[in-house]
Amino acid sequence: MAELREEARPLPREAALARLFRLLPPAALAAETAAAAEAHGRTLAADVASPADLPPFPRATMDGYAVRASDTRGADAGRPARLSLVGRLPVGRAPEAPLGPGEALALSTGGMLPEGADAVVPFEDVVEAEDGSWVEVRREVPPGRHVTARASDVREGEIVFPAGHRLRPPDLALLAALGIRQVPVRRRARVAIVPTGDELVPPDRSPRPGEVREANSAALSALALRDGAEPEVTAILKDDPEIQRRVLEDLLPRSDLVLVLGGSARGGRDFAAEAISRLPGPGVLVRGVAMRPGRPALLAVAADPAGRPVPVFGVPGHPVSSFIVYEALVRPALLHLLGGRPGPRPVLPARLAADLEAPEDLELFARVSLAACEGEPPWEAVPVPGDSAVFASIARADGILRLGPGEAARAGEVRPVELLL
Repeated sequence: MAELREEARPLPREAALARLFRLLPPAALAAETAAAAEAHGRTLAADVASPADLPPFPRATMDGYAVRASDTRGADAGRPARLSLVGRLPVGRAPEAPLGPGEALALSTGGMLPEGADAVVPFEDVVEAEDGSWVEVRREVPPGRHVTARASDVREGEIVFPAGHRLRPPDLALLAALGIRQVPVRRRARVAIVPTGDELVPPDRSPRPGEVREANSAALSALALRDGAEPEVTAILKDDPEIQRRVLEDLLPRSDLVLVLGGSARGGRDFAAEAISRLPGPGVLVRGVAMRPGRPALLAVAADPAGRPVPVFGVPGHPVSSFIVYEALVRPALLHLLGGRPGPRPVLPARLAADLEAPEDLELFARVSLAACEGEPPWEAVPVPGDSAVFASIARADGILRLGPGEAARAGEVRPVELLL
C-alpha cells in the first residue's frame, strides 16, 4: 500500500485544486460534433464563428411605415408631413423597389426596410388617406428609430461563442437563427459514483437497526447531470479496502472522474482512503481541505491501464459535506477536464438574519434559506441549523453564503448568497 500523504494542516481549497490540476491536462476530453439543437449543457471544443450577418437586412421593430427620416423633420400634429404611400409590404417578402424622397411604405414588425428608408413611423403617429394614396406623419422620427440595423446583432465572421463556453437555451436559439446546425463540443464526462459503508442499504430497502439508506449518490448523480456529465452509480461497497480497490481499478478505463463516497476521514474506518492509495498512478495528493463542511475530502489521481490520469475524490459521507465538496472541488475539476470557463454562479444579495463566523483556519460554506422582507435588498438570509449529517439542513437551504477563514459576518450585513440550482 502506498503511504497516505499526511498534511500538517488542511490545505486551502484553491491550493488543493492547483495540486490536482498540475497532474491533469486541461480540456482532456475528446472533441466531437453534436447537433446544435441538442447541445444544451455541452461545452464547446472550439470557437464558433457566425457564417452570416444577423439580422441579414434592416428590419422594422414596430408595425408602421418605412420612411426617410429627413422627410419627417419638424413634423407634428399641427404641421404634419404628407408622404406618398407607395404600397404595403407583405410579411416575409422583400421590397420590390427603393424608397424615394417623399415616399412611405407600410410594413409589419420584422419587415425588411427598402433601400433608402432609414426609420419607421408607428401607425399611431400617422393618418392615412381613405383611398390609401398618402399618409400624414404627425411626429418627427430620427434616423434609426424603430429599426434594427443589418448586422446589429452579429456580424459575419464574429466569434459568437468561444471554446470552453457551456451552451445555454438562449445560445441554442442564436445558433438556430444563424443557421448553425452542428457544433464542436467536448464529449460528456463519465463520472463514477461509488457509495461505500457496511451500514448502508439501497433506498428501496427497509433498513434494520443500525442501517441507513444510501442517499448521497442521488444528489451527486443529479449534480453531475446538471453539469453535463454522464453519472454511473455502482452498487454499495462494503468496508473492505481490497474489494474497493478492485472495483475502482475496474472503473478507471471507462471513467473520467471517480467519486468514492464515505471512508475518507482519518480514523479507524478510512477504508476508502486506503483503497484509493492502492490504485496505480500518482496516488493521494491531498488529504484534508481547509473548508467546513468537507474538511475530510481527499484528492487523488490514478492511472488507467493506458496511463491516462483519472482524478479520484474521497467524498465525506455526511450529506451536507458531500454536496459542498462536489460544488467546491468536484465541479471545478469537471470544468478543467472539459476546458470549460467557470461562469458566474447565480447570486442574490441578502441581508443576514444572524451572526456567522468562520473558524480561524477553515473556509465556511454556510447554508441559508431566503425569506422575503421589506427594504433593500428584499431578501433575508436565515442560517439553516443542523450539522453536516442532517439531510434536511441542505434540503431546506436556498443558497450558500461563503466566509473566508476567520471571517465574521454580522446580522444586518448584506452578503451575496450563491443559489442552489
